[in-house]
Amino acid sequence: MAFIDMKNRLVQIKIVYYGPGRGGKTTNLEYIYGRFQDRINSKMISIKTDTDRTLFFDFLPVDMGDIRGFKIKIQLYTVPGQVKYNATRKLVLNGVDGLVFVADSNADCREKNIYSLKNMEENLTGMNRNPADIPLVMQYNKRDLSQNGIPVLDVETLENDLNSRYQAPFFPASAIKGHNVLDTLRQILISTVTVIENDLQCVGRH
Repeated sequence: MAFIDMKNRLVQIKIVYYGPGRGGKTTNLEYIYGRFQDRINSKMISIKTDTDRTLFFDFLPVDMGDIRGFKIKIQLYTVPGQVKYNATRKLVLNGVDGLVFVADSNADCREKNIYSLKNMEENLTGMNRNPADIPLVMQYNKRDLSQNGIPVLDVETLENDLNSRYQAPFFPASAIKGHNVLDTLRQILISTVTVIENDLQCVGRH
């Protein structure tokens, strides 16, 4: 459940972008940061590893409104995609309220996508969290690769590989061009806030 500050009437929601290394998670957050700098309370923080970056920043969306009298504060995170940083991925996942799985549409990355999703599921299960209970949006990134003659996985294959169990909302995207980046964010915020609102309703009864 999201962190609730009763005194200040504030709900802090944690959204994590998960997926294989170099799949576009960082590019998503950089695009969002560039578009909403005037609404973001903090600097984008980057914890650099050898070949990857973990990014996070606070984001206070103006147009989300209140939930039952509580202000909403969003924290966006990415996880490092490289296998050797699984301990860091677990740390970032702790307390997650909503997930965006960023898959790489490059045809060569099919197995990496499947492995990364399985890794996400295993890490959540290890925290006694049921992955199916956490709001999820699938983003099939790098659709623009086909314009450069690079083979891409078709959306049906990605859906069968990654989303047959969850039936989550999905967006074909190009994070580097900003295509469907904000739609992905909007959908995960709507899905997550809906769950949080139900939680707050329960809190109000006690």
